[in-house]
Amino acid sequence: MSDTIRAFIALKLPENILSFIKKIQKDLKQYGFALRWVKPENIHLTLKFFGNVSDSEAENIKLALSDCIGRFSPLLLSANAIGVFPSIMRPKVIWVGISGQMPMLFSLQNVLEKRLEEVGFKKEDRPFQGHLTMGRFKGRVDSAKLVEAIKKYKDINSDVFAAEEIILYKSDLKPDGPVYTELFNAPLIKNMEA
Repeated sequence: MSDTIRAFIALKLPENILSFIKKIQKDLKQYGFALRWVKPENIHLTLKFFGNVSDSEAENIKLALSDCIGRFSPLLLSANAIGVFPSIMRPKVIWVGISGQMPMLFSLQNVLEKRLEEVGFKKEDRPFQGHLTMGRFKGRVDSAKLVEAIKKYKDINSDVFAAEEIILYKSDLKPDGPVYTELFNAPLIKNMEA
């Protein structure tokens, strides 16, 4: 029998950014949206979601991550504004946006995506949209209230933070929410000789 793990690659957020998002979640609860909130400690910036992978595929992911070491400096980012996917009329996910060194973030994600494709993982069909998922809607939503909430939070900005490592996580789905375990990390330290 082949064991698999549910896996994804993400940038970890520092505590002050998680606290910033937790405050937004608390404030948004006043709107009464039917949401399944993501625990603040589980919020991260996903670069690639795999679903279930085998042990050998996990090793290939680690190799792809290792190839990024020395190629990128830490990214200076901040959390800002809120939005929803896929649309205001049919929201499924509510998120906080990302700003800062976006060209570097897109470059990092693109290099990672290409390297993962070389080791056998299908390239994502949708374009990468960096975001921090705060919650998932559970049913119908009053779109007027949702527009009001989005407008209220359009000018929020967190402190700038440095994303300093890319992490391969294992996700174990539990009744009270997923549990994420770090399996491998690739530090973002630019090699001056590269």
